[in-house]
Parts: sequence; structure tokens; C-alpha cells
Amino acid sequence: MADLYVDGKWREPVSGGRRDIRCPADGTLAATVSEGTRPDTEAAIAAARRAFDEGSWPGTPERERGALLLRAADIIERDAKEFARAESLDTGKRLVESEYDIADVVSCFRHYGGIGGTDAGRVIDTGRDDAVSRVVYEPIGVCGLITPWNYPLLQASWKVAPALLAGNTVVLKPSELTPSTSILLMRALQEAGLPAGAANLVLGAGPEAGAPLAESPAVDMVSFTGGLDTGRRLMATAAATVKKVALELGGKNPNVVFADADFETAVDFALTAVFLHSGQVCSAGARLIVEDSLHDAFVEEVVRRARRIRLGGPFDPQAETGALISAQHREKVEAYVATGLAEGAVLRCGGGRPADRALAAGHFYLPTVLDECRQDMRVVHEESFGPVLTVERFRDEDDAVRIANDTEFGLAGAVWTQDAGKAQRVARRLRHGTVWINDYHPYVPQAEWGGFGHSGVGRELGRTGLDEYREPKHIWQNIQPRPQRWFSG
Repeated sequence: MADLYVDGKWREPVSGGRRDIRCPADGTLAATVSEGTRPDTEAAIAAARRAFDEGSWPGTPERERGALLLRAADIIERDAKEFARAESLDTGKRLVESEYDIADVVSCFRHYGGIGGTDAGRVIDTGRDDAVSRVVYEPIGVCGLITPWNYPLLQASWKVAPALLAGNTVVLKPSELTPSTSILLMRALQEAGLPAGAANLVLGAGPEAGAPLAESPAVDMVSFTGGLDTGRRLMATAAATVKKVALELGGKNPNVVFADADFETAVDFALTAVFLHSGQVCSAGARLIVEDSLHDAFVEEVVRRARRIRLGGPFDPQAETGALISAQHREKVEAYVATGLAEGAVLRCGGGRPADRALAAGHFYLPTVLDECRQDMRVVHEESFGPVLTVERFRDEDDAVRIANDTEFGLAGAVWTQDAGKAQRVARRLRHGTVWINDYHPYVPQAEWGGFGHSGVGRELGRTGLDEYREPKHIWQNIQPRPQRWFSG
């Protein structure tokens, strides 16, 4: 079956390439999909360019564009079981997690569909009675959207929905490891009535299928979610054509627990913060920063419970977390843990592959806790993107803030305390794009998502997430034009 979607048609790649997608939990074949290369992406860019310059989509009233997103949301919700199963097979995550993800995708499309036509721009007070001044918003143009493997459809929805609502045309390039739900998304948009060329899909490896999106002068904006090193290269490449860039590059996120926190709840969330989806979450609370007086009891309980977390495949009803995405990624996590131990961290649990033979065919790694970590350790500052928790201590409020902010990233963080004033003070001082108080992980599509520092550039979701895909234009109208007589002639 042809899996590339270009100019409103499903097509095979120019090279005829195919890629097997295997479930990380057991290595079984999940799908076989088209493998595109540079000529396929160039064709998709050309289709998106024509659709923007000559097609109907940019000029379609925003309310109608929003209505199409709402129809797409209904289709995704109708086929939620198919979407969730495909997501779990590609990623290895538990089916229940994928079901939550698909529900969030529907919410994202409904949010942006629902606000379509509600923003008419703004009128500027010129201080004059002979002029009218307005700021309006227009689409940027052709947008290249590059998405990661950990939340394939969710991250795609965060980009596709606002980009289309704004009137742009798009080329979506998902991770080559997890393409299945992006294919289903294009079928949903096609069924919803999106015009040919407004959304295009290319599959394949980043250097071949993704790089042209950053390089091409026909692309006006590129949005990327993924690793820091790739984000840097993409940003440098995009600079040559001075295109707009939005980057979400992950984080090393602090979870700060004060001694007065509700013990049971804070322990429970500390586990969820880092071990959900085996830590393959950009906002994972992988840095546990605990007040000295609470440290021993708190870490002991976290370790006790971490040892009991049950690993398993997507459809195992007893599983509490799943596999890592690939053998190569597991090797990176293993090297990360080895580095921490060499630096002097104390291994409290995990630190290896499970002994259960039933899991041998998958890329599983035990939930791991590295205690007595220091700020000079690489494992404290580098992202493992795996089920690895590092533990640091702090003395007081100022010390907690200093340690939590000692990172080149700044995506998310949390503070746990029953002192409302202290919670607000610490939340304001943390240099992170999202700060949770006595909670971890929730978000809503109405609120912006993104980070400070090396966590990226720009924001997704919320009104600002829509503005990433719009250009403001100032229109000035003189309603009583007459000669000014600056020059005598």
C-alpha cells in the first residue's frame, strides 16, 4: 500500500523503498511502510507551495478551517481504537497510555477547531481621527513539521492543528520508527475534506526525508520536536534561508520535594513523573531533589515501589510500563547509568535488563534509581530519556531553587509542599516553561507548552502555539487623505 501522501494522492516513493516497523516490546512486525527519500520530500514541498500560493486553503475563512478540524477530531475519535493500537505497536507503550494520548489528540483538534474565527485581530488607537489602524494575522506559508517517536500522533497534532487553522499548508515528517498513526491522521484529514496539497506526508529517515524541510527556500517555517543535537543542526541549516524555526528539545526536569509535602502523594507522583512510558517523555521528572531531612525515608519508599513496577508489552493488562524504543536507545541508557556509577552515584535499584525470559525479545530496562548524585555529575545534567531517576539533596528553599535551576534545559518542573506561599515563591523562581505544584505531567491544549534555555525556541499549544504559525500584519488606512505639502514643487 502506498503510504506517502502528496498533493491529495497516496503514492509510492520514487525509490520504491520500504521499511519494516517492529514492536519494541517483542520484535514482532507491526507494519511495513513506504520509505521516502529527498525527491519525495521535494515533491511534497512543491505540492504544499502550490497549494499555498494558488490553492483555496489560505483564503478559506478561518471559521471554516476550524470546522474541518472539528470534523477531523470526530473521525479520530470514531477510530480511536485503531489509532491507539497502531500507536502502541509502533512505540511499545501500554495500550491504556495510547488511549489517553488519542483522547488528547482529539482535544487538541477540538480546541483549535473551536477557536477558529474568534480572533479578528486588534484595532490600534492612533490618536488621530483621520486614520484607522489594525493588526491582523496571516498564515506564514509552507510549514515543515518534524515529529518524534515517543508521542507520535500527539506531537503531530500539536503542530498540524494550529498550522492548518492558521491557513498554512504543511509537510509532516514523522519519526521513521513510528509512522503508523501519522498515516491514519492523513486519512482522517482527507476524509474531513482537506483540499489537495494542504497537508502532505513523507516518511523516511531524517537525513533523507527530513533535511530538505530545513534546507528548502520554498519552506517558510519548520517546527521540530526531538533531541538537542538534531535541533541545533536544523536551526543552523534553516538560518541559510532565514525561515522561522520552532524547537522543542527536551529537558532534564527537577521534581522538588520539601519535607512538609504529603508523603504518600509525593512518592506516588515521583514514580509517575519518571517511569511513565519508561521515562521516554521530554518532561519526565528525572531529577528528584529532596529536602535533607526527608531524603532517607522518601528515597527508600521510592526504591521499594520502583522495584515492584511490572514491565510488559502493550496488551499485557498487568504491565505498568513498557519497553524502550530500540536496542540502540537501550544501549544509550545503559551507558548513561554506567557513567553515573563511575561518577560516584549509588545504585539503589535497577541498573540492568530484566531477568524475565518473557521479556527477552523486547528492549526492556529496569526502573533505576541513582542516589547521592551531585551537581557536577553528567547524569544530573544530561537527559537519559529512559527509566532512570537521579536523586539530589537540598537544605532550604534557596538551595532548592539554585539546584533546580542549575541546568541548561528549562522545560518543566514541579514543587511539592503544603505551604501555599512557599509553593508560589518557588514556582515563580524556577526557570522552566511549565511548573506543577503538587502534581506532575498534566497539561491542557489551551495553555502554552515549551521551555527556557536549551529546551527550545517558541511554544506549542495555547494562543501562542497558534501564533507560531501566523504572521502579524499592520494595516494603516488614512480615511481623510489630503496633500501634506512637505515639498514646495
